[in-house]
Amino acid sequence: MAPYVRKVKTSSGATAVQIVEKRSGVRRIVEHLGSARDDLELALLLQVARDKLAAGQDELDLGLAPVGGAPAARVVSSSSRLLWQVLADAYGHLGFDVLADEAFRALVLARLIEPTSKADTVRVLEEIGAPTPHVNTLHAALRRARDRDYRGRLATACLAHSAATTGTGALILYDVTTLHFEVGGEDDLRKVGMSKEHRVDPQVQVGLLVDPGGFPLEVHMFEGNKAETTTLIPVLTAFAQRHAITAMVVVADAGMLSATNLNQLQDAGFSFIVGSRLVKAPYDLADHFARHGNYFTDGQILESTREMGTGKNARTRRVIYQWKFKRNKHDDRTINLMIAKAEKIAAGTTALRKARFLKVTGATKELDQASIDRARQLAGLKGYVTNLPAEQMNGQAVIDAYHDLWQVERSFRMAKSDLRARPIFHHQREAIEAHLTIVFAALAVARHLQDATGVTIKKLVQTLRPLRSVVIAIGDQTIPADPTPGPDARTLLDQLPAITLGH
Repeated sequence: MAPYVRKVKTSSGATAVQIVEKRSGVRRIVEHLGSARDDLELALLLQVARDKLAAGQDELDLGLAPVGGAPAARVVSSSSRLLWQVLADAYGHLGFDVLADEAFRALVLARLIEPTSKADTVRVLEEIGAPTPHVNTLHAALRRARDRDYRGRLATACLAHSAATTGTGALILYDVTTLHFEVGGEDDLRKVGMSKEHRVDPQVQVGLLVDPGGFPLEVHMFEGNKAETTTLIPVLTAFAQRHAITAMVVVADAGMLSATNLNQLQDAGFSFIVGSRLVKAPYDLADHFARHGNYFTDGQILESTREMGTGKNARTRRVIYQWKFKRNKHDDRTINLMIAKAEKIAAGTTALRKARFLKVTGATKELDQASIDRARQLAGLKGYVTNLPAEQMNGQAVIDAYHDLWQVERSFRMAKSDLRARPIFHHQREAIEAHLTIVFAALAVARHLQDATGVTIKKLVQTLRPLRSVVIAIGDQTIPADPTPGPDARTLLDQLPAITLGH
């Protein structure tokens, strides 16, 4: 049986509109289109349903019988104008309208609504009733994004917004991720490189700078096989030059920087906070262990100094450690699991393989007690290295700044999932760069709206997209009508500046 439209009363008294079909006597919901609380919303949902069943249908007879010879009312157009206005207002609030490029804006906002290909963006825009440029115009916008340095101009607007909202423009967080390609072989840019997901597809490296709240400030792309540790200084240098910043503190992951990289950072005039591996902790904290053994209080912060590098490249830097009871319990559980694994191998009940705390000497396999004791001694500790003086940033502030690094990963997750930055199907470097610029702008709008409303961009779109504004024709007259937001939409909209919908 062909699909048909079904209306069902819900427990709240609303009317749900669904597209259903019957197969072998079993009814199956093909798509749930939403629930209506009044006649107008019901008419809108019915129109959407009929449009889906009969492509090209652009009118919906509301079924209102003529009264006294008056013509019936018809819905002649509908759009998700409320959603579009929210996104457009956020885009303008961030200062992105400085680009004066409607086609580029359409690409960015459409990616927030439904990430898809550039060609399919036309469908997305038409479906929500937004201004829809021709697909050739959209591709021309990609070329303009490259030729007119849209990404640099967007970065300038992003920094201004960040400084106005956080007041910490000199503190930035950095991390790197990879974006892979589903098709094509390697070239000068797309290379098979180190992948945390163990992929063997060609990829590019993407370095992202964000502020302490996770709002994006700058994004750069590198060859797929470029070492993560070599991406930071070029990104920071470009950022400092673009914005004429002379004093900046960068926070990066422990594995990002070697002693040589830290020297280069400092020589370039940057301050830094990075994670420190614990191998040097017994020496840095020798005095504490001599006086107190393995005893710490929860949250206790200890400071030391360490000479990093050798010869003329040696530098003395602050090393900060903090012990946490919760971390200690987690570390102890991990150590116990590793000991159990090593014990099974030593006893011959598990095949020989590499394991921590296992010492193999010839044919003899036994526990490495010295390594176990050292791990127990360091359980609960986490270290941080900085070249900032204590009078500028105390130990707790350094730790707090480092712990904000999760915001970078959160932004990367948003870019990869909600905005579908990957996989990438472009082949030319210029097109890949333009794609990254669109994702960067969309990420900024998404983070801004998320901060303002407390909901994800995905939830925001799901809540507002079904609210359709309509134009109703009665005879020769047309009457615009806007939807009545439900409780969820009203709560969300109350977090945003007042929106005026023009027709």
